[in-house]
Amino acid sequence: MIESKKLPAEFLARLARVVGPADLFTDPADRWPYSYDNSRRQAQPDAVVFPANHDEVRDCVRLCNEFNVPLLARGLGSSTTGSAVPIAGGLVLALERMRRILNVDPANRALSCETGTTNAAVQTAAGAAGFFWPPDPTSSAYSTVGGNLACGAGGPHAVKYGTTRDNVLALRAVTGAGQELRTGVYTTKGAMGYDFTRLLIGSEGTLAVITEATLKLTPKPEAVRTLRAVYADMTAAAAAVSRIMAQPVTPCVLEFIDHASIEMIRGYADTELPRDAGALLLIEVDGMASQLDYAVSAVETAARCEGLVELRMARDQQETDALWTSRKALSPALRKIAPRKINEDVVVPVSRMADFIGRLGELSTHYGIQIINFGHAGNGNIHVNLLVDPDNPEQMKNAEPCLKEVFQTVLDMHGTLSGEHGVGIEKRPFMSMEFDAATLDLMRRVKQQFDPMGILNPGKLLPDN
Repeated sequence: MIESKKLPAEFLARLARVVGPADLFTDPADRWPYSYDNSRRQAQPDAVVFPANHDEVRDCVRLCNEFNVPLLARGLGSSTTGSAVPIAGGLVLALERMRRILNVDPANRALSCETGTTNAAVQTAAGAAGFFWPPDPTSSAYSTVGGNLACGAGGPHAVKYGTTRDNVLALRAVTGAGQELRTGVYTTKGAMGYDFTRLLIGSEGTLAVITEATLKLTPKPEAVRTLRAVYADMTAAAAAVSRIMAQPVTPCVLEFIDHASIEMIRGYADTELPRDAGALLLIEVDGMASQLDYAVSAVETAARCEGLVELRMARDQQETDALWTSRKALSPALRKIAPRKINEDVVVPVSRMADFIGRLGELSTHYGIQIINFGHAGNGNIHVNLLVDPDNPEQMKNAEPCLKEVFQTVLDMHGTLSGEHGVGIEKRPFMSMEFDAATLDLMRRVKQQFDPMGILNPGKLLPDN
């Protein structure tokens, strides 16, 4: 890993000529806001620059190669895994000013933008033309397209419409060697050569700096209906999820909250939930208005299985908001009661969700750590929250072995250790649990081809050899 060092005066002088002196920050106070992300980790960069376009990004990367300076491309710092923390110092390439919508093309269901554009701005531009971009993380108001690309973001609508990897047509980027690169095609089909687009998505800025993206849009549905199903326990809820996902109508949202989450939020929101609620599903169905009655009926039939306590459908927007109250109250409640929250987004096969939640309960009891679970039930993407008290030495000692057992359970169930948050710093030590040595070695060799000097986001994603 490249060590942080004070940047040479010549490097800074030439950098200032690329972006302009006003867009180069070297004062410690100015650099501080770019030293951390949503993971709560922090490391001070040696300088921050604000490129205005692709050409300035390219020239900055080439300068970093010439002077062997670590470089981290950053959006707005919403990463929960530390991938936007400059642990090697060096230069932070802040892309927040590269936020132009370059083209909206409804005829071809495409939108092109710079990667500093927020997800919310993309949704607004696409929505004006009658479309939306399916990736919809809860941080959409302040997460950038570049950040969504970096970690392979998903969100509630991924169950029907896919994640970021499924909704990008083409990219423009600069490799770690300073080479300009265009990947993908403008059409929805293309079979020429290696798929570098999907390779760069999820690479967390370790292979290239993505400057522009052509996104695949989806027409907005005519109508949406929202349902809430309450079950006696997670086993019944998981059985319902399997039934829902096995019939022809795919819901556009299928979220779950476990019993511990329900009990935790009772004091933070007027949930109107039955006292015997052991698990909750939030379900949305979308499509043509003329066909929605049939679609909702099919989903309701699948949801009605043994253990169902209550099934409600919203009749208007006010009732829709009321049904979402429980889910929306969860994050604020967690922030209030959790002195230190370890949030991991793992994925298990839908058929193993109940077994997995049951095993988490056993680990919670064994290690004396409260574990709260919620997430995207339709694809088995579970947000596992270990609520650890930093003033409790026993919990702090138990946190790491507990987390390791959580991860081992995921892999034993043929799951994966991240569904949409990426690896960053937090999951880097566990990569060797999921991948064998030969696979990791091949990943390192791919990294070497794209970034021969190893300057791009060092210390992230791939573990040391």
